[in-house]
Amino acid sequence: MASFRTLLTVYGFEYYAILRDARPDPDGNFSFLASKWPAGWPEAYAAARHMTIDPALRYLSVAQRPFRWSTALKAFQADPLARQMERMMAEAASYGLKDGYIFPIHGRGGLLGFVSVGGRVIDLSPTEIALFQAAFKSVYWKMRLFLERETLAAVSAGSADVTKRELEVLWHLANGLTSNEISKALGISRHTVDWYTAGIQEKLGAKNRQHAVAIAFRRGLIS
Repeated sequence: MASFRTLLTVYGFEYYAILRDARPDPDGNFSFLASKWPAGWPEAYAAARHMTIDPALRYLSVAQRPFRWSTALKAFQADPLARQMERMMAEAASYGLKDGYIFPIHGRGGLLGFVSVGGRVIDLSPTEIALFQAAFKSVYWKMRLFLERETLAAVSAGSADVTKRELEVLWHLANGLTSNEISKALGISRHTVDWYTAGIQEKLGAKNRQHAVAIAFRRGLIS
């Protein structure tokens, strides 16, 4: 985090948020890995339920690359909620959040989380944006894995959202079977086995197959 904060300071960004998940839960709460917002803004944002109209969040659902908050607002000029979005952004500016950038973090299955930085208006070049994207992706995964290790003992067996078929693949991996052997045992292709394995590793935050099996044992997913 020290290098992350140093990078922001060098470029003049005052505020940031690293979100584990790209979307809030049904109650409108976000899963933050780390954040620093102006005093009072998180409370004001939640109280007004801005997450339902936030143009940056809406734009994030289709964005493949980093983008400016102001770019997201412009993209919805013809939207029926455009006026409400403009008022929300004006309120954010009154807290010192005049503009910023969002850097999406994608995994094998699509959008996972994102990093948002902002404060005063700062223009980044394409090269600088690429630098930030690489740095933020690294920070995101390091923090996510750290959180995984810290909370592993408290995570229930079902929280990883592992499917029945993935559990079957996990069980065979734990018993030392290769992809070819698992494909024959389950009657599916080797490519499909590898696809399930990659999904398991992503859901469990594992570095490789062996790590996935170890996490699964500790969580009680397999025994």
